Amino acid sequence: MTVEIVATKNGPYLLTGDLSQLELRDGDGQLYDVQGKRRVFLCRCGASITKPFCDGQHSKIGFQAAEAAVSSG
Repeated sequence: MTVEIVATKNGPYLLTGDLSQLELRDGDGQLYDVQGKRRVFLCRCGASITKPFCDGQHSKIGFQAAEAAVSSG
């Protein structure tokens, strides 16, 4: 099963799928434990106090993000 990443509307990145294959690390290279989880929400607004994970602050600060994917090529 693949890992899918979705930029939710004015919210976090949603990662779903086989997260046992995912290595999520901090800036010092330390692994975050996501074993056994089927989905993870990652902060996109920068306001979460539980970074890199979302804690819902995006809705409190009125975060607005690009809604559509842009072609890179």
